Amino acid sequence: MQAFDESGAKQVSGCIWIVIVNYRTPGLAVDCLRSLASQVECLGGGRVLVMDNASGDGSAERIHAAIGSEGWSEWAEAVALDRNGGFAFGNNAGIRMALAARETADYVMLLNPDTIVRQGAIRALVEFMDSHPDAGIAGSLLETPAGGVDCSAHRIHSPLSELDGGARLGLLSRLLSRHVVSPPMLDVPHPCDWVSGASMLVRRQVIEDIGLMDEGFFLYFEEVDYCWRARRAGWEVWYVPRSRVLHLEGAATGIKTAAKRRAGYWYDSRRRFFIKHYGIAGLLLADALWTIGRLSLLLRSVLHLGGKGVDADPQWFMPDLLGGDLRALASGQAWSIRREGEQR
Repeated sequence: MQAFDESGAKQVSGCIWIVIVNYRTPGLAVDCLRSLASQVECLGGGRVLVMDNASGDGSAERIHAAIGSEGWSEWAEAVALDRNGGFAFGNNAGIRMALAARETADYVMLLNPDTIVRQGAIRALVEFMDSHPDAGIAGSLLETPAGGVDCSAHRIHSPLSELDGGARLGLLSRLLSRHVVSPPMLDVPHPCDWVSGASMLVRRQVIEDIGLMDEGFFLYFEEVDYCWRARRAGWEVWYVPRSRVLHLEGAATGIKTAAKRRAGYWYDSRRRFFIKHYGIAGLLLADALWTIGRLSLLLRSVLHLGGKGVDADPQWFMPDLLGGDLRALASGQAWSIRREGEQR
């Protein structure tokens, strides 16, 4: 017999814990919690953990105070971590708590603090997973503040995708359509290589099979790596557009700020991903193909033959990307990443 809540809606099965990693965005985190308040019945006894990565600005205290004043203490708590170890580090701390709790998690949902969870979004993900036992990870449709939809169902990064990303040429993208990282969105559920970690539901068995997230990624590419590891272990990754989440992308990191120099951890994470999954030769090939594409884009921009968007790119984009990889190779850091990957 199916169980129903007081509204008459079918209750979702299992216990769902939600992990939100905060770093100096307490207002956004509280708004995210507020969007979850009307969906607590979907948690099945689970909790929402806001893991504060040692913000040092009173974030943990402000979030804790908001949880108390809003009456959310029964289902939410703020946890102050002792250092800022990055996105994977914060998520792993929350996942450990979820797996060790008395009401242990059947699912763990990773959620960004700069999100507003639409009504029914959690239920849609869990119901989908319940009806698709081979699905290990499911991601939401991500709305943009302007009312559009951001791509959240992606293909895996590869050397050929770097050529496409560097060149930004329509004809080339059509020729390399199978390697375009962010393809046109579909309005039906479908499997993909990876989904955005801004709103991602993970089955407990996946965590038991492949372990926690790789804390070598400080920020960015960690969900790409995690989804790929899940797929290699035989799990499917799905995009579920019935689950809708507003994502204020870049609000916490500033990554979307035009012409701002990109933080070094983005380049470090890209390098780590390519070395882990393609080796040193794969990184060098990715860099070479990206450089070819990038030079063609710059040439087209100078000749007014296209090349749109160059002015909005991060400052020192090419020197930071290529220079960082060369320094990592010369210092031996890149080889350490490779050896670490071989030992796993």
